[in-house]
Amino acid sequence: MADPFPDDAYPAGLVAEERPGSNAPDMSVSELSARLKRVVEGEFGHVRLRGEISGWKRAASGHCYLALKDDAAVIDGVIWRGAAAALPFSPADGVEVIATGKLTTYPGRSKYQIVIDRMELAGEGALMALLEKLKAKLGAEGLFDPSRKQALPYLPRVIGVVTSPTGAVIRDIIHRLEDRCPTHVLVWPVKVQGVGAAEEVAAAVRGFDAITSGGPVPRPDLVIVARGGGSIEDLWAFNEEVVVRAVADCSIPIISAVGHETDTSLCDHAADLRAPTPTAAAEIAVPVLSDLRHTIASHALRAERCARRYHERGGERLAALARIMPKRDAILGPQRQRADDLAQRLGLALERRVGTARRELDRTAGALRPAILDARLARARDRLADLGRLLVSVDPEKPLERGYAWVAARPGGAVVSDAVAARAASGLTLHFRDGAVDVRLERPGAKPHNPTKPEQPTLL
Repeated sequence: MADPFPDDAYPAGLVAEERPGSNAPDMSVSELSARLKRVVEGEFGHVRLRGEISGWKRAASGHCYLALKDDAAVIDGVIWRGAAAALPFSPADGVEVIATGKLTTYPGRSKYQIVIDRMELAGEGALMALLEKLKAKLGAEGLFDPSRKQALPYLPRVIGVVTSPTGAVIRDIIHRLEDRCPTHVLVWPVKVQGVGAAEEVAAAVRGFDAITSGGPVPRPDLVIVARGGGSIEDLWAFNEEVVVRAVADCSIPIISAVGHETDTSLCDHAADLRAPTPTAAAEIAVPVLSDLRHTIASHALRAERCARRYHERGGERLAALARIMPKRDAILGPQRQRADDLAQRLGLALERRVGTARRELDRTAGALRPAILDARLARARDRLADLGRLLVSVDPEKPLERGYAWVAARPGGAVVSDAVAARAASGLTLHFRDGAVDVRLERPGAKPHNPTKPEQPTLL
C-alpha cells in the first residue's frame, strides 16, 4: 500500500513539523539504540559461533576483547573477567574456536557484538594448530634449547613431586622409589586437568624453586612433574605457556613425566629430561640401592687390590735396588783405613810435638838462671842511663841558661830559624830562660827614630 503522505508532498522546511497522519513519531538516538538492543538480544539470546580468533587482547581489568571472523564476515566479541578466568586454554590469534554466548549491541559505537560465556577449540585440528603455534613461539625464545638443560643429580636426597595427591601416579612414584633407593619425598598437591590446573602446576614448580637451603622445609635436589595418561584435552594444562615458562625458569633440575610413552607435551620439551611414564621418572631419579652398594664394594675391593699391588711392586723395586747397591764394607772400607792411618799419624805427630816442646822448655828454663837475669838487667840499666843523658843534651831549654834565646813568629808561635821568615812575620816573640818578650820590626824604608844609631829591633 502506497504511503498516502509521501515525503515529496511535504517538502522540508526550516523548522521540523509533525506531518498529518504520520505513524513515525520522533525518537532520540538513545531510544533507537535501546529498541535495537532489545530486538537483537531477544532474537539472538543464545548463539554458537565458529570462527577464527583475531585481535586477541586482555585488558588490565581482566576482560578480554577479540574478533571472530571467517572468509566473508567479522564480528566483535568480549569475554568478561569471570568467564575469561574459566577458559580451558590460552586463546591466540589464528586459532579456530566455537564461542557460545549472546548477541548484544554497544550503543556507544553503534555496533553489535557477542558476549562470550564459553569458548572451545573447534576440534583437535584447532587444538593441534594452537599447540604448534605456541611451541613455535616458545621455541623461538629459546625455552627448549639443549644448552638450558641441567644435569640430574646422581643421588638426590630430597625429591619434590608436582602431581595430584589422590591419583595412582604419586603411589607409583613412591613405591618405585622405595624399591630402588628410599628417598625423602615432598609432594606439592595440584589439579592436573581442568580450569586452573595450569596455574596450580606453575605455582608448585615456582614454589619448590623458592625454597631456600637450610630452612624448615628442605629444598629439593630434583623435581618431578607427573600426570597419568589421557587425551590431549586432559593433558592440555601441561601445554599452557605459564607451565612451560615455570619449568624452563626453574633452577632445580626437572623430570617431566606427563602421560604415557606416546604422549608429548610442551612441559616435556622445557624440562631437563622427559620420562615416558611417572614410574620411569622414579627409576631415572635414583639408582638402585643394592647396585650402588655393590658398586661401592667393588670399588673398595679394587682400591684395596691396587694398594696391595702398589705395595708389592714397591717391595720388589726396593729388593732390586738393594741387590745392586754396594755392600756396607765396600763403601766404608776406604774410610776405615784412612781413619786408622790418620790415627797412627796423629800419635806419631803428638810424640814429635811433645819432644820439641820439651826441648824448648829446657832451653827456656836454662835462660831463666839468676846470673843471666842480673847481667841482662845491668845492661838494661846502662842503656837507660845513656838515654837519660841524651835526653838532657837535646833539651831546648838548656841553651837558654847560657844566654841564648829562641824566636817565635806572631801569630801562631811557629819557630823562626832564619831572617827571611822573621821579616815575613807581623811580629816576633823572644823566649829567654826566665820569660818571653814581644818585639816589633821596622820595615826597610821607614824613618828611624835615631839616625845616628844603626837599625835595631825595638822592644815593646
